[in-house]
Amino acid sequence: MNTVLSATQADITTLALDGIVNAANTTVLGGGGVDGAIHRAAGPDLLAACRQLGGCTTGDARITPGFRLPARHVIHTVGPVWRGGAHGEPALLAACYWRSIQLASGHGLRSLAFPCISTGAYGYPPELAAQVAVTTVREALAAHPGLEQVMFCCFAASDLLLYQRLLAGAPD
Repeated sequence: MNTVLSATQADITTLALDGIVNAANTTVLGGGGVDGAIHRAAGPDLLAACRQLGGCTTGDARITPGFRLPARHVIHTVGPVWRGGAHGEPALLAACYWRSIQLASGHGLRSLAFPCISTGAYGYPPELAAQVAVTTVREALAAHPGLEQVMFCCFAASDLLLYQRLLAGAPD
């Protein structure tokens, strides 16, 4: 089975999929950007569930129910803060995507959406982050089959163009 990879410009909190990925901080208790939006849309039960997780280290991921979201699950992953690229940032970012796919597959999810991890407040250059994202998701899907649809959900039109270009130019 080939997984359909796509990119869209949307509010990730509105997607009715099996799972969405939250670009969280290490507390997984909410924050700014997509993290805050997901917590607001999911309601207070998400915060209560996240309190039980005990945090999350950079490059790892945790899964919770989606509560009030149209998505059934939220996978919380912590991306690296960009410090110039020579401090393990690409490997840590790749681990976010890999671990998220691994969790999704292990929980029987068939559809999943990723935001642009680490490109907001964490300062990861969008072009470099998109390359890591697309490459790693393709590799992770080969190792963890089961997902039928993976979407890169972009907030900005400029990010959408990056992902569309990478998806069109990369072999399936």
